[in-house]
Amino acid sequence: MQSTSRTIVLLGTGGTIAGTARSADDEINYAAAQITLADLVATIPTLAHLPLECEQVAQIDSKDMSYAVWRTLAERVAHHLARGDVAGIVIAHGTDTLEETAYFLQRVLAPSRPVVMCGAMRPATATQPDGPQNLLDAVTVAMDAGARGVVAVMAAEIHSALDIRKTHTHRVDAFSSGDAGPLGKVQAGHVRSVRPWPDSQPLGVQRLAATPWPRVEIIHSHAGADGRLVDALLAQGVDGIVVAGTGNGTLHAELAARLKHAQSAGVAVLRSTRVGAGSVLPRDDDQFPSAGTLTPVQARIELMLQRLPPVK
Repeated sequence: MQSTSRTIVLLGTGGTIAGTARSADDEINYAAAQITLADLVATIPTLAHLPLECEQVAQIDSKDMSYAVWRTLAERVAHHLARGDVAGIVIAHGTDTLEETAYFLQRVLAPSRPVVMCGAMRPATATQPDGPQNLLDAVTVAMDAGARGVVAVMAAEIHSALDIRKTHTHRVDAFSSGDAGPLGKVQAGHVRSVRPWPDSQPLGVQRLAATPWPRVEIIHSHAGADGRLVDALLAQGVDGIVVAGTGNGTLHAELAARLKHAQSAGVAVLRSTRVGAGSVLPRDDDQFPSAGTLTPVQARIELMLQRLPPVK
């Protein structure tokens, strides 16, 4: 691990990495978000002599992630990045919505310094918990002089916030970057990067002050999809719809007709795919814009952020 005289800020939000079970051999029936980030850091001897600051932003199971926590997290990250003495930030986060929070932070902040997310697939009480190593690897990336942007480190792989997706329900290597592949790996305490770090134009934390945030929902195309869900959402005043299509973002004809009606009524529609890998490639007969490489949940965040009102 490289040394640094600049501070690494660690932000805790809960998740499995802070979870506990009644017995060490139980990796399923555990309660997330039970121990603080500071207590978790104290169990990792390698971190003891590094210039770290711990801050508990939230203490939740990430399946319950909310707009309020996202806004607070973005504000705290922006606050610490404004400090000249901070080299990077590490966020301990649950894995269920990690890909959503990562994409959200990258689009809002697009930081020039590393903001490194990590989590765990096993609770802290497991016989062989994966959280401590993931946290240690995340600190390693946060200290790397060449790192930038929002990334996630899981099972020694570094994933860009623009590409990351959860692809397995319980394996410790549960994350992928799709066709793009990982940014690199953490090996023997060093960062081995293989492609450029994430870069995008920041939206800005100020835009998050708007309330309520635009309502964007996800629906799936499937056999027999008749579009009645679209009608129900339209009646409720939805602002946008992401449709997870079959294959290359293809849609059932009846569903497409109802989405076209919603689009004509002012609802933004973005077309993604329910397939686990690959991007939605453009076709000559496309009726709705493509989400490209974004997963449905990332596409939802993109559409939601696009529809936030401008700062006055």
